[in-house]
Amino acid sequence: MKNLVLLGPPGAGKGTVAARLVREFGFIHVSTGDMLREEVNRNTPLGQLAKGYMARGELVPDEVILSMVRQRVDAQQGVLFDGFPRTRAQAEGLERFTCVDLVIFFEVDEEEVVRRLSSRRICASCGAVYNLVTQPPKVPGKCDLCGGELIQREDDKPEVVRHRFAVYMKDSAPLVAYYQSRGLLHRVRADRSPDEVFQAIAEILRA
Repeated sequence: MKNLVLLGPPGAGKGTVAARLVREFGFIHVSTGDMLREEVNRNTPLGQLAKGYMARGELVPDEVILSMVRQRVDAQQGVLFDGFPRTRAQAEGLERFTCVDLVIFFEVDEEEVVRRLSSRRICASCGAVYNLVTQPPKVPGKCDLCGGELIQREDDKPEVVRHRFAVYMKDSAPLVAYYQSRGLLHRVRADRSPDEVFQAIAEILRA
């Protein structure tokens, strides 16, 4: 089974599509964002280190990310990397302990990213995710599942989202050229519905 990288800026929809790809194709899902947030919530030494970077919308250092990923997937096959690697150094480091067979680049502009992420709300109690535009709660400010308070993460505030997008363009966009030069890159328009994006990727996987 192939190892797949989903590449694109925060808010491009990688996580939503990744969940369906995992269900329907059986990938092992690796999201460094989820892994880091778990470390932050558990208040581990790594979480304490990462928290400051994440709150400012900056990238956690490459060596920290690579160590965390290697512990999870060393030499395994059928892995879906969601939002990782994010720099050339991470891409080269990843290839030292596993292979990359296919890369999907989610193409989306800055304004769409800001619209999506600044509308996202998270339940403080159970972690359920809502979007005030596309998936609002039945009662404003309250979780449909548990009644918990809905909050906006610091890194989803518009000013932080714009900074995250700028950081992505500076540090991560060169990965497009890197993977394209190796014949691994496929571009998918991500300004469509999650179902349309999934179908486009499924066709690539089945080709």
